[in-house]
Amino acid sequence: MSPGLVNDDALAMLTAAVAAELKAHGHRLVTAESCTGGWIAKLCTDLAGSSLWFERGMVSYSNEAKQELLGVPASMIKRFGAVSEEVVAAMARGALDHSHADFAVAVSGIAGPGGGSPDKPVGTVCFGWALPGEIVETEIHLLAGDREAVRRATVARALQGLLIRMATAVG
Repeated sequence: MSPGLVNDDALAMLTAAVAAELKAHGHRLVTAESCTGGWIAKLCTDLAGSSLWFERGMVSYSNEAKQELLGVPASMIKRFGAVSEEVVAAMARGALDHSHADFAVAVSGIAGPGGGSPDKPVGTVCFGWALPGEIVETEIHLLAGDREAVRRATVARALQGLLIRMATAVG
């Protein structure tokens, strides 16, 4: 995804589409965010009436928060790293388990400018979506740009992935 394409209007449109889909089926959403620091939840609650479909958001920036808020095992973080498909899957599942929502989206990544490694360079972001029926799906992407661009692209991809999965889960 090109960083220049993810502007505020695009994010607002994606959020409105997520809201419409959730409302149409009487479902609710929970977010578990690390590198985005609550940006997805902020976009959701920017919409009037979001209390009908947005259940809660959890910012789990530290490893301790991932463990305490979402039940991610410390051994999993140690083995795979906080930025991994395994941990983001556990974040998404934990978000559903610690809420009254039907769908969860979780993100964990390295937005930069520092913090990268040869195995996980800056721009590495893991996405997790927990769906009804104990289904959890993950993706990993290498996103381009500075910290702001990586975070914007992360929010957009998280919402796009949620839309795709909701259509499949309820369609």
